[in-house]
Amino acid sequence: MADTAVLSLAPILDLQAAEPLRAELMVLRGRPLSIDASQVTRLGGLCLQVLISARKTWAEDGQPLTVDEPSEAFTEQLASFGDPELGFLPEGGVS
Repeated sequence: MADTAVLSLAPILDLQAAEPLRAELMVLRGRPLSIDASQVTRLGGLCLQVLISARKTWAEDGQPLTVDEPSEAFTEQLASFGDPELGFLPEGGVS
């Protein structure tokens, strides 16, 4: 079994961060991935789309993808986008 890769998200996930984030994710494709969201202060829509795409890609590849230690800002901004089916937060969510 492959070791779990860890990707630490940038504090600001805006339009300029979307392509670098996509590129980083594609390098890690094919192995379990843990995303560290502890430093996120701003989550933009385009980076959220990249993360949603990664979630689907990892699921299709049969690999786990988790978001660990989401910052309060990440959690709040994810909720503001309407997170019901995204599943980025642990079971039970973070209040």
